[in-house]
Amino acid sequence: MKAIVTGHTKGLGASLAYNLLARGVPVLGVARTRAPKLAAEFPELFDEVELDLADGTALAQWLDGHALADYLDGTGAVLLLNNAGMVSPVGPLEQQDPQAVLRAVALNVAAPLALSAAVARASSGAQRRILHISSGAGRNAYPGWSVYCGTKAALDHHARAVAMDEQHGVRICSLAPGVIDTGMQAEIRATPTASFPMRQRFVDLKETGSLADADECAERLVDYLLGAGYGDEVVADLRSLG
Repeated sequence: MKAIVTGHTKGLGASLAYNLLARGVPVLGVARTRAPKLAAEFPELFDEVELDLADGTALAQWLDGHALADYLDGTGAVLLLNNAGMVSPVGPLEQQDPQAVLRAVALNVAAPLALSAAVARASSGAQRRILHISSGAGRNAYPGWSVYCGTKAALDHHARAVAMDEQHGVRICSLAPGVIDTGMQAEIRATPTASFPMRQRFVDLKETGSLADADECAERLVDYLLGAGYGDEVVADLRSLG
């Protein structure tokens, strides 16, 4: 078994990568930066690629090479954790920088969809479990978050359609992990209320200690990913799973 984790250098992605490595699962991390602590602690299990997943050209060039197929060669099971994402741009349409919209769609949608296809093609015959880190924002519209809501909803619908293909050896789930105490939450709290009218809700979650711990969330998420029932619920919420 081998795992690929995007956005593995911070937040939930860092916790997911660490949890898998601690269980003895080899991990390939893909992000703009590197994770020296993981490399030092798990030198035999951890590999990483420094790649900006919001850069479609760079991602296409990497996928056109042999690195992914070489990494997955000979493994009997593959885990793909599409975790990398961004909440910006935030605000109504006239405040959104079109270039920022393009980057968000590339990172939040194009990259996970392309990686899912690439992993499936490069690991034919293996058991493949694909996990999209989604959000409640993909299922409920929030003012100021049209891009974030739209991109997360795309992941949910992608998972539904992939599951309908019933491809042998492929199980997929688009999973909302809950509201986690990460850098993304700090970014949300720093957003002006004029751009994101629901800002105070997230400030209150922090002040009342209601944010989930990233390591605890990763533990539950990996348990589910490795469990027998993974993918039975194609669009799911970690908080409601048994």
